[in-house]
Amino acid sequence: MKDLLHANYAHIFEPELMQEIIDVGIIKEVSEGELLMDIGQYISAMPLLISGAIKILREDAEGNELLLYFLEKGDTCALTLSVNRGQRKSEIRAIAELNTVLIMIPIQKMEEWSSAYKSWRNFIFDSYQNRLQEMLDTIDSIAFMRMDERLLKYLRDKQKLTQSTSLQSTHQDIAYEMHTSRVVISRLLKKLEIEGRIRIQRNKIELLNLD
Repeated sequence: MKDLLHANYAHIFEPELMQEIIDVGIIKEVSEGELLMDIGQYISAMPLLISGAIKILREDAEGNELLLYFLEKGDTCALTLSVNRGQRKSEIRAIAELNTVLIMIPIQKMEEWSSAYKSWRNFIFDSYQNRLQEMLDTIDSIAFMRMDERLLKYLRDKQKLTQSTSLQSTHQDIAYEMHTSRVVISRLLKKLEIEGRIRIQRNKIELLNLD
């Protein structure tokens, strides 16, 4: 754990805090598609991402999902922090977007470290700010962007996240995450393929030119 932690967080946390994380943290490996946290679940630990990515989703009363944002290495989830502090049930769903490695920190350490370590306080505040900005970006895209513009943004975000020009997703997967219908997504993807910006294959989309 020490090497993984130092590679990702040594530039953020002081040595004393790094040692405390090593002492109490638990390494967890999750596979792509695996559920980490579900709506209505009580949380006993918060994650520090070492590698991979996690997608955070909301769900409406009819079971339709909406992608809020992604977590990448060096991140934690501000919504998880707010749930932990109040011991309330989670209102979000967290799913591994890629094979992911995390360090799980017991919630009992959250306020203790906030009082003891300035670097931890700053890390938590920055996390809240970053996640809030990402949620505002999601709201803006829903409120002000056309669906074709939202789809392009979604594909660009996925390409940046995975560092790959091959997206392993079905039309239904994309529709779920964008909170729209498969018919709409299929039509817009076909339009992008005609324009030469993507190539549609079975359960896979090749990203050719999204600029």
